[in-house]
Amino acid sequence: MRKIYASDISREVFMEIEPLLLSSRKRTRPRKTDVYEVFCALLYLLKSGCQWDMLPSDFPAKSTVYYYFKLWKEKPSDTEPSLLEQALKNVVGEARISHGRNVNTTFVIVDSQSVKNTDTAREKGYGAGKKVSGIKRHIAVDNQGLPHAMAVTTANVTDRTGALITFTRHRKSLSCVTNILADGGYTGTAFADDVHHILGATVEIAKRSELHTFKVIPKRWVVERSFAWLEKCRRLWKNCEGDLNTSLQLVNLAFLALLLRRKDTE
Repeated sequence: MRKIYASDISREVFMEIEPLLLSSRKRTRPRKTDVYEVFCALLYLLKSGCQWDMLPSDFPAKSTVYYYFKLWKEKPSDTEPSLLEQALKNVVGEARISHGRNVNTTFVIVDSQSVKNTDTAREKGYGAGKKVSGIKRHIAVDNQGLPHAMAVTTANVTDRTGALITFTRHRKSLSCVTNILADGGYTGTAFADDVHHILGATVEIAKRSELHTFKVIPKRWVVERSFAWLEKCRRLWKNCEGDLNTSLQLVNLAFLALLLRRKDTE
């Protein structure tokens, strides 16, 4: 019996996504590893920000935890989701249904977040706007702040280009979207035309009414709150991952853990 950590979720909630995660490989002999313990080890790593070698000894071996994480984070192709992404989409759909909404949203808010790299990160770019050398996270959320599309690029990729990459990769799950809300960084007829070509949706730009005056822009705070949820995970404070897909899958894992933990409290 191992120690209970604050990052854990209940086994009952984990059982809802367990069949999907176990579909990563064929079962040819009895499994000796408790996959629930593996998942909790990943949540500990994400929440505490520790290194792989510093996982507590009462979790499965580091090599075992990383083996399963590698299975769950791999994408068959650029447009096909990983198992973590599929699990997140399922949980997001269930959360929307529980609030009396359809599984697919018709409205999303798009934004990006620049994150500095550490010396262990291999892929990076320099974003002149925010003067950040690292990566950029692009997300599209509904009016509840639930993620429906995400992508991670180097920081030198503009917000508009990153948003188009995100929409292209998640065109299928965003097929019902008719309206997109963005800030002034997405202004331009070329961007609006590209979005209409990819999704058939219109773009609305939310602007401040007065310069040099702080005022919460209606609906824009929702996506900022989603980024704030990610800040609860120390592993995401800076990017220390070797490739962009790993960085993306840790963001998927963070949102997945958040929604599963909400189920624990219901």
